[in-house]
Amino acid sequence: SSTLVTAGIYLMIRFDSMLMNSNLNKMLLIISLMTLMTASLAANYEYDMKKIIALSTLSQLGLMMMTLSISFYKLAFFHLIMHALFKALLFYCTGNIIHNMNSYQDIRYSGKNIKLLPMNTMFMNIAMMALCGLPFLTGFYSKDLILEIFSMNKINFLIYMLIYFSSGLTMSYSIRFIYFNLINKLIFKNLMNFYDEDLNLKKSMMTMSILSIIMGSLSNWMMNLIPLFIFLNFFKKMMIFILLFMGFIQGYLLFKMKFKLNNLNILINKIYFLSK
Repeated sequence: SSTLVTAGIYLMIRFDSMLMNSNLNKMLLIISLMTLMTASLAANYEYDMKKIIALSTLSQLGLMMMTLSISFYKLAFFHLIMHALFKALLFYCTGNIIHNMNSYQDIRYSGKNIKLLPMNTMFMNIAMMALCGLPFLTGFYSKDLILEIFSMNKINFLIYMLIYFSSGLTMSYSIRFIYFNLINKLIFKNLMNFYDEDLNLKKSMMTMSILSIIMGSLSNWMMNLIPLFIFLNFFKKMMIFILLFMGFIQGYLLFKMKFKLNNLNILINKIYFLSK
């Protein structure tokens, strides 16, 4: 699925001039915004690890398409490359957890992984925080730039608020995922054989985690992606940090609620026909 996403976005970037000449950018903006919002919302009420990551990929696809809709194709490609680094690390770490849990994919069965899989959990948290757009990690340099570009453009206030709301939801499901893997009580511990000593696996994870930390800043310094002076007032500049904080609180509350929102879970999951 990630290969298809990459190929599809890259193809759209290559045909950017044709896309802009066809006057489809407004329609593309609305469709990509709805994709970003619904995928992020569904990920907040999902318990399957694979589905959470799939919805996360879909939400980032929406963000890239939004950037493409205002003709910043270089920035969309930059976010595509940065996203590939920490998302590949996230696939690796989550796959290792699922393998150690005897193919159980439900995050409610997972927990206390910092004691059982310390290195794996550390790398997974780095990938998740980069996905959130936490300051000075790889995801921050592309995501923050995209949001600032949208803040500079003259767009509808409702669209503007939905963009920030959807970005806050990304923080929310990431924090919820981290909480379930760190704090949650582990179920079926005696039936699972946790193993965190594979050297080849650790080498790959360490390489990707280092890139997930430093690659964003290095790329930002080396490449002049946006030849613009971004001028924003204090409130707009702080919006990214406000939504990070609000997303953190929301993710914690969703972790605490757990089974109290069953009907809402069913409703949200049916957005993409995920429930059986």
